[in-house]
Amino acid sequence: MNIALIRQYHENQPAPQAADMVRQLLRRFSMESMFNRRNPHLSEEERFCAMLLRAVMVPGSVLIIDRPFEILDSHGDSRFLHQALNTVNDLFTKCYIFDYTWQKNKYGLFDGS
Repeated sequence: MNIALIRQYHENQPAPQAADMVRQLLRRFSMESMFNRRNPHLSEEERFCAMLLRAVMVPGSVLIIDRPFEILDSHGDSRFLHQALNTVNDLFTKCYIFDYTWQKNKYGLFDGS
């Protein structure tokens, strides 16, 4: 429901309509079951996707992601990050990712498997 608040307050969207929109977006990630769960009860992937969805709820948004592996701690590379961004790439205009240089190996090329 926290994600829906963005549309409710920025665009005066009625609560049921905003909630439906969030459910549709969660469906893109196959994460509809997290709709009513609170932050402490989310996996790191669900938490990242919730934060990502909050960021893209403002039309034409520019994303700034700061140290994504602080949230995606168990991920050895950026596959999940890229997959999540591609899932909602129609909802933002640009994305900048900032991280420490010692994390650069996590952003290297991967074979896509």
